[in-house]
Amino acid sequence: MLKYQSIAEDLQRSIEDGTLKPNDRLPTVVALCDLYGVSKITVKRALNVLSENGLIASKRGSGTYVKNTTELAEDAFLFGRSDRALGFSTEHRGSAQEVSSVVYAFSIVTPAPDIARHLSIGEDDFTYYHERVRCLDGVPIVIEYTYMPLDLIPGLKKSTLYDSVYGYIQKTLGYKISSFHRFLRAVRATDEEARRLDCEPGSPLLEIEQVGFFDDGTPFEYSVSRNVGDRYELKDVNVL
Repeated sequence: MLKYQSIAEDLQRSIEDGTLKPNDRLPTVVALCDLYGVSKITVKRALNVLSENGLIASKRGSGTYVKNTTELAEDAFLFGRSDRALGFSTEHRGSAQEVSSVVYAFSIVTPAPDIARHLSIGEDDFTYYHERVRCLDGVPIVIEYTYMPLDLIPGLKKSTLYDSVYGYIQKTLGYKISSFHRFLRAVRATDEEARRLDCEPGSPLLEIEQVGFFDDGTPFEYSVSRNVGDRYELKDVNVL
């Protein structure tokens, strides 16, 4: 194992066991060089690994901090993937299949306490909430239940949900989406989901529960998506 990989694993263990807590500031690069007896290049490579895995974020002029990645659930798998920021629309753009959406709900709500905690907002703060089904060539693939802080994502409209929400966030608002913390589990379709996804009640769905982060570590999305088991493939995912 290379030295920078060893350092990255050591720091990751400190984050996972709570020695480094959410929102804690990491030691400076110079301090880490002294601690591990390595060069700045080695330390920076180790920090890049942690950043790519969605565990830390740098704030200009302030330092590097542990992201607030509150636990989504136990008995689940945690994944990190920076290219997930492409989203469903971009993922399938250029293919022969036509991407479309069916929007079932779009409102402004005060989220449940656990969702507010994931988004690092107060329980009295408002979020957008939407439910939509994403389709390929008219065939429903996934149903999404999504919360986004109202103050963080201004100007989101129902019409945007028929296109790419991530495209609006990145191209219109100018944010950079850097990482997602996700948990996967197998669930069964409810009667309502079965109607919306054109499958049998109780059919297997792949559920992805996730929190999305901007490059400064700010959480911008909490969502649960449920994918029809025989119509969806999970590709190019890096397991943490």
